[in-house]
Parts: sequence; C-alpha cells; structure tokens
Amino acid sequence: MTSNPNNPINLPNPIVQIKALGFPWETVDPFLFCVYHDDAYPQANAQLGPKASLAGRDIGQDFSRKDGWSMYHGSSVPGFPAHPHRGFETVTIVRKGLIDHADSLGASARFGQGDVQWLTAGKGVVHSEMFPLLEQTGANPLELFQIWLNLPARSKMATPHFTIFWSQDIPRITVADAAGRSTEVAVIAGQFHDASVGAPLSPPPDSWAAQTGADVAIWTLRMAPGARWTLPPATGKSTRRTLYFFKGTSVTVGGQTVNSHSAIELRADLSTALINGEEVSEFLLLQGRPIGEAVAQRGPFVMNTQAEIVQTIDDYRRTQFGGWPWPDSAPVHGRDPARFARHPGGRQ
Repeated sequence: MTSNPNNPINLPNPIVQIKALGFPWETVDPFLFCVYHDDAYPQANAQLGPKASLAGRDIGQDFSRKDGWSMYHGSSVPGFPAHPHRGFETVTIVRKGLIDHADSLGASARFGQGDVQWLTAGKGVVHSEMFPLLEQTGANPLELFQIWLNLPARSKMATPHFTIFWSQDIPRITVADAAGRSTEVAVIAGQFHDASVGAPLSPPPDSWAAQTGADVAIWTLRMAPGARWTLPPATGKSTRRTLYFFKGTSVTVGGQTVNSHSAIELRADLSTALINGEEVSEFLLLQGRPIGEAVAQRGPFVMNTQAEIVQTIDDYRRTQFGGWPWPDSAPVHGRDPARFARHPGGRQ
C-alpha cells in the first residue's frame, strides 16, 4: 500500500520495481533485449555517411557516442552490416531518420519516420541494417528502438517472415484529460482498451504476439506537460509489464514520483495512474505473458538448449542461412528518400 498525497485513498501499489535505464534496457520474458539509439548525426557526405572525421573511433565496433553519435559496426555508413539471427524476432521502431534493410531472403526496404519493421528470424536469416544520411546541408538525427521478442520452442525453426508496418497504418490514439492535456498512444502491437479505435495490425503468423492469450503489447506514449492518464490493466493474469520512461524530467506513476529515466516494472493486473511533470514525457510499454521456457543465447542466436546453439552455429557455417545475395555486406539504397519495401519474390 502507498501513502502518498497523489494517492490519498491508498490504492494498491502498481509498482513492482524501478531500475535506472542502462544500455541495453533490461527486459523480462517474453522479451529478450531492447536498445534505444538516439544519434545526432551531422550533415551527410557523398557516400551517405557523416561529413565528419572518423579519427578516434574504433571503426567496426564504435559505440562511443563521440560528438553525440556512433558508427556502430559500419565503416563508412553507420549501422549494422550483414549478421545472422535464429530463434527470435526483431521489432524495430524508427522514430526519426531512415534504415536501409537487406536480407538473405532477398527482401530490401527503406523505412523510418514512424515506420516499424517486424522480422521473424525463425530457422535463420541474415540481414543488414544501415543508417543512410541523406541531408547534405543540415543534421541527420536518428532515433529508434530495437526490441528482441522471443519465440517459443515450437516456433524457433519457423519460416522467416519480413514485414513493414507503415507509420500511417499504425493506430495512434490521443486522449485528453479533464484539463484538455493530451496523451498520445501509438499501438504497434496489442489491443488498445478502447475498441472504437480499430483493430491493431497483425503480427507475423509465428510470433508469440500472434498467439491467443499471449497478451503482448508494444506501445509508445507521449504525454503533454501536466497531462494525466490511466494505463488500463492487461487482460492476462500472468502478464508482465514494463514502462520505460526515457524522455522528460519527472512523472508520477501510481502515486510515486520518478525523477530519472527508468525501467518501471508494473503489476499488469492493475490500472496505473500517470501524472506528467512540467515537460513533455515519453515512454515505451512492453508487456506480454511469459513464454516460460529455458533460454540459451549466444550472440545473435537464441534457442532453448546449448546443444541447439551448437547446432545453429554449425548450420550457419554450412549454409549461411541461404547465402547473401547482395554485392557487399552493407548495402544502402541510394539518395531517393522515398520509403519502400520489396518482399521476397519481388512484391513491392
């Protein structure tokens, strides 16, 4: 129970624990991993990379955030050249900037500005994620989340699946409090409690998020200064829920004031009152019923046993998960800013 002036009638405390945000962000089953990239890239050069010296950076392994940005594993264009995955899914939410995708299925895409890519790695896929810089006269900000969502054992070897949720198709709900201050909710996965806003987009067919009763939700929230909103309870009794407070100066959560960026684990069976502070605040919500299976992980491979990891490494060495059909390991898709997706088989 709490005894807080913001919770005067002593409602049950919805907060399980609060932890400071690190890198990557801590997650709980069914999620494996979440990273938040917020890079202030400078103007672009002719090669779609930063028009700035790369001296002092560990090229190929640059996570330095020197001058407010990193090259990651890129050498001329920042990003992540070709690398393999098996046994889980990546959900990539791009809030600013663009990502150029290419994979061993033959799919390619340029997406961003609110778009989401959902990739089921399943039995194995190789992909690249490069961050082309197109603006040659000004800054090239990039902001994104990449979330790793586990697959249950029965789906670890599913056929890989690639899809894009275009920004204009993602349900976005604005709710005003009694004083007219707004909270905006973008629903990437999971049903918003108000059914009048329409059905959410469908996750890939083998995703844990597509299973009946998995209660997976991936939402982003943006609260105006002073806004009040109540996060509704989840539907599943065993659902686990984490609210990541990553922008803003303060927020009151279930009667407790949080003054630093934090991962706030909540009781999913309770509603949670949010009262924002004096600046705009932003949050990522991850929730879902745990898969509840053993997790064996080695780098980009996530299986249930170490024997399966050994088999995965052997499979990748033998097959390269179908091979890499692109001329280099870090393809980018030109200077045209238009977003697109070419699916395996050529459908665009």
